[in-house]
Amino acid sequence: MSRVRTGPVLGLTAQTVLLAGLAATVGLDVAGWLAGLAYGVVTCVALQRGLRRRGVDRLGPADRVTLTRGVLVGGVTALVVTGFSGPAPLAVLVPMTAVALALDAVDGWVARRTGTASTLGARFDMEVDAFLILVLSVQVTPAVGPWVLAIGGLRYAFVVAGWLLPWMRGTLPPRFWRKVVAATQGVLLLVVAADMLARPVTAVLAAVALALLVESFGHDVGWLWWHRSSRPARVTAPTPVAALPVPAVAALPSVPSVRPRVDTITDRPFVAHQPV
Repeated sequence: MSRVRTGPVLGLTAQTVLLAGLAATVGLDVAGWLAGLAYGVVTCVALQRGLRRRGVDRLGPADRVTLTRGVLVGGVTALVVTGFSGPAPLAVLVPMTAVALALDAVDGWVARRTGTASTLGARFDMEVDAFLILVLSVQVTPAVGPWVLAIGGLRYAFVVAGWLLPWMRGTLPPRFWRKVVAATQGVLLLVVAADMLARPVTAVLAAVALALLVESFGHDVGWLWWHRSSRPARVTAPTPVAALPVPAVAALPSVPSVRPRVDTITDRPFVAHQPV
């Protein structure tokens, strides 16, 4: 019988407590509750699988920071879904999102300070980032238009393309601009979600975010195409779990004998399929 790792379970517990707190203060409808809880359950299960595949019993210090950020993203998800039936409580949603974005810079620092960088932690970090961007894209759609969903969907489209085109599963080299674009997406979408600027201005900000993202993806796709013959893919083909719009860290293969390559910008291990 598989051992239950306490870290993911504590994360699910924290997620439930946060949702209960939001329901008691700003209010959550049934759909919001279910969305936030489903996110927490899938995150817990995925982390359990990831830890088990690597023979690890507990999350590292940086992973716990990422898990905290993931719990906040679950709260943001519940608020956004609740907003489908009425105005979203921006006074809570915006600060919660801001803290989640700020913590993205903390987990890398913790990984460097403690020497606990891992491919599991890097993948978890990336999936939390991607899902937060997707949720923010959904939140700003009524104000900007459905085209803004492309910002949240491009990451998953890239993964799906990797299933169909083996050359897109190659390992991308670290790129500073990719990190700048990734950080910019969250900040710009948060500004748009705050609904403090005129609609034309928010539309321009969202368009800038999308343009930067398309450039970043386009550069990486071009690089992978150009090196499709000279640089064979060094990663295991992703499974469908990797494209779920949740932290699907369980899809990573177990490579206990290889030390992950650390990105000099973020201090977290560099992972393939991270074009933003």
